[in-house]
Amino acid sequence: MEIKKVTDPAFKAYGKVVSGYDLSQLLQAMEKTPLPEDTIYVPSDPQLESLFVCRQMEKNLYGQLPVQVGYCNGHNQKLNALEYHRTSEINVAVTDLVLMLGKQQDIQEDYTYDTSLVEAFLVPAGTAIEVYATTLHYAPCHVNEGGFRCVVILPKDTNTDLDPIEQIFPEDRLLFAKNKWLIGHEEGGLDPQAFIGLKGKNLSL
Repeated sequence: MEIKKVTDPAFKAYGKVVSGYDLSQLLQAMEKTPLPEDTIYVPSDPQLESLFVCRQMEKNLYGQLPVQVGYCNGHNQKLNALEYHRTSEINVAVTDLVLMLGKQQDIQEDYTYDTSLVEAFLVPAGTAIEVYATTLHYAPCHVNEGGFRCVVILPKDTNTDLDPIEQIFPEDRLLFAKNKWLIGHEEGGLDPQAFIGLKGKNLSL
């Protein structure tokens, strides 16, 4: 599939590049995080959260709402699923990586989504981006055989275990973790409780 850059005008529908922050300490700290052959996601890392730049981002990018700073690292080249939050997500690419993105507005009334609508964007190493709340996304894809490392900043407790809920609105079927609505692909190898609604190919780079 075609891979555009986050500087391409097409990315404006999904997010924006964030500049002005000194990311050097954050990038250095991320080099010490694990990089498995599969994919690992850690919602909150106290060492990263203690860094000055992360406190700056909490105050400025999130308007002083409490955030968690974690990471998603590993090797991946498949779509597998798409998720969205009620809030924007900040990503910092420690390595070159590719994000496959879609639009929440294209989800159908039955909460299925056609994967042919997905677009792919290269996020160069050292780049920080905001991924809008209406943007469908999931684990990054690696560009180099060495894998990928990506900082993930979200409001506190996002992606943590969900308390039991009574389903009231049909969208509730997608609620998979706190502040996480998930649409999976049947070939994605997801938890059996995940809502399977991606139609079309399980895209691969």
